[in-house]
Amino acid sequence: MTSGRRAAAACLLVAGLFALPAPPAGAADGAPWSLAPATSGGTRPADGGRPYFYLEGAPGSVLEDTVTVTNEGDEPRTVRLRGAAADNTGDGGLSVTPGSRAKGPGAWITPARGKVTVPARTRAEVPFSVTVPAEATPGDHPAAVVADGSGHEQGVRVHLRVSGPTLSALTVEDVEAGSEGIAYALVNRGNTVLRPKLAVRADGVLGRLLDRPARALPVELLPGRRVELTEPWPDAPALDSAEVRLTVTAGGGARDSATAEARFVPWGTVTAVGAGLAVLAAAALRGVRVRRRAAGRSRAAPVPPRTEEEEPYGDGELMTTPVAPVVAAAGGRAGTDRAPRGGSGEGTDSGAGSGSGAAVRTAGRRTGVDAGTGDER
Repeated sequence: MTSGRRAAAACLLVAGLFALPAPPAGAADGAPWSLAPATSGGTRPADGGRPYFYLEGAPGSVLEDTVTVTNEGDEPRTVRLRGAAADNTGDGGLSVTPGSRAKGPGAWITPARGKVTVPARTRAEVPFSVTVPAEATPGDHPAAVVADGSGHEQGVRVHLRVSGPTLSALTVEDVEAGSEGIAYALVNRGNTVLRPKLAVRADGVLGRLLDRPARALPVELLPGRRVELTEPWPDAPALDSAEVRLTVTAGGGARDSATAEARFVPWGTVTAVGAGLAVLAAAALRGVRVRRRAAGRSRAAPVPPRTEEEEPYGDGELMTTPVAPVVAAAGGRAGTDRAPRGGSGEGTDSGAGSGSGAAVRTAGRRTGVDAGTGDER
């Protein structure tokens, strides 16, 4: 800026100080001072006030406008002015780069004075210039005029457009749908600021689940920026499979759409049912093991041998099992003792005439007749 221009700016600064009969209606509530665009100025002045600065020029041009600092308090306030680059926050809001050294389009802004003291109940109008670099690309270059002082900081956005071809383009990416909502990302692929609108549709197995017409999002998407947003879905199904489609549009013909598959499962119910089935399975397995152990013990138990006298016969009766003829160990005596000659011998074996070949053993002393001699034993 030339010395003549600096002098003119200083005169404008002094001329911009004038008393206020009452606090201005546009002043920030509770703040010691406020910042706003001057009523007139810029390439699009407005008599009713401007919410932001709008400046447009070709590469290499110098643009000018005026910012107003209003002190509604009862004592003087000193504020510092600077330019700053604007950016999107992660959720689509606007922020300015911190620090005293501006970068990008913020460095193109030069206030007439970096510090100004505003008397009590007074408004000061401070001019500033925007020098567009000769190599600046066409399109929107967001920036801001920022003031800070007395523990308060405030900025006013500068909507700066460099003349030339413009392109409006955006994409919707990374769509994920669930019971908590539909998450997605918007990316500005063009060189203009976009104010997107979103339409949502979801189709389930049995029909349409969601159908929301296009509505404006509370986002100003700056060129080259990406924001991540979430669309609420409070009445999402508990059990279904759905295809979700997002369609985004913006001024200048920008349009894009993306789809995502979503499966809704009531995991709380599934977990409870699974836990119940696990308990039943464990109980059944324990029962099978108990029965197998009992069957194994019954097979391993010894069975007492049956004797001759304990053979069952008929309905629980006992019978005597025939045994082979008993042969005397000495004297070659047959298993059947013969009766004594000439009389009924005492002590004859009961099976002598039966022909069964069986001999009955008695517990007492056995009497009989020797087959060879006839002597009584």
